[in-house]
Amino acid sequence: MPWSANHKPRTRHQILDAAATLFTHHGFEGTTINDVMRQAGLTRGAFYAHFASKGDLYAEALRHAALTSSAHLADTDPRERVLGYLSDTHRRGEDVNCPLACLVSDVAQQDDQVREAYTRLFSGFVAHCQAAGTEAPMRRRALQQAVTMIGGMAIARTLNDDALAEEVLDACRALANIENA
Repeated sequence: MPWSANHKPRTRHQILDAAATLFTHHGFEGTTINDVMRQAGLTRGAFYAHFASKGDLYAEALRHAALTSSAHLADTDPRERVLGYLSDTHRRGEDVNCPLACLVSDVAQQDDQVREAYTRLFSGFVAHCQAAGTEAPMRRRALQQAVTMIGGMAIARTLNDDALAEEVLDACRALANIENA
């Protein structure tokens, strides 16, 4: 019996879900193709029907994780997005993990394909922070907000002192608060 028409897209989505989760938690080197396929409930052989290489999967998983993350905050007002992004639950990885914060150091060591995907994601994040228009002051404010949010989350995630991590997030919430723009 042949596969249904949506089998391949559904399988690809399963692989991307698994890869996005594993890469954001363990990075490129800490995640194998076997890990991804096991997490997706598939065999390694199915991988090559969807991706040419682990690097190809990594770039696609970055985009997938970003889309999932942005959908999680899409229907909230800008102030709530900042608060949600810079929350302790995000820091602990209890909800969606943003690849921009989780993989900032990891991506810097990858090839151009992965870095290009990250660059596009960052540009999209900045555009999302930018309220309207393209005037230089608004663009600059959006860059400041994006860097504060991503950098603050990246640092807070690395700290093993919960009080200090919360202090970092609180400072970033104050700095990124769009009402102060």
